[in-house]
Amino acid sequence: MKIRIVGSVGSGKTTLARWLSEQSGTPFVELDQVVWERNKEGLEDRRRTEEERELVLSEILDRSSWIVEGVHSEEWTHSTFEKADAIVFLDPPRNVRKWRITKRFIKQRLKLEAVHYDPTWTIYKKMFKWDRYFEENGKPNVIRICGDLQCRLITIKNQGDQKRLAKELL
Repeated sequence: MKIRIVGSVGSGKTTLARWLSEQSGTPFVELDQVVWERNKEGLEDRRRTEEERELVLSEILDRSSWIVEGVHSEEWTHSTFEKADAIVFLDPPRNVRKWRITKRFIKQRLKLEAVHYDPTWTIYKKMFKWDRYFEENGKPNVIRICGDLQCRLITIKNQGDQKRLAKELL
């Protein structure tokens, strides 16, 4: 099973990837982990070079099964769409995403949820900008990519759709 999960900030990508991974035994990878080399010493993370990023992604996609999740749909990620058995596009209503962004920020500030970055007010505000950018640019790009590649695209807008997805994929 090779699944690519894509959606905006707060759409539920990581939650769904983690759940599918637990149900299927298929490992999942966040594209942010491909972009960033996490520093375990508490120092600042390092953005990987294009060459490093492509090598890391290639190693993941060479596995017999995987779940890759992330907001990214730029050209460097097209292989994740090409090689996936299914593309799961999470597209909940904007007000749901806004609520999830706020809820996550509060949990992170209270240290109730692990995070790979410092949850500052600046980052919080940027998440809403990123959400708007995805709605205006990322979403049409994903639809175009999937049309061009004739992907098996499964759009999830609500919990009922997620239950349908579980039956289709598991």
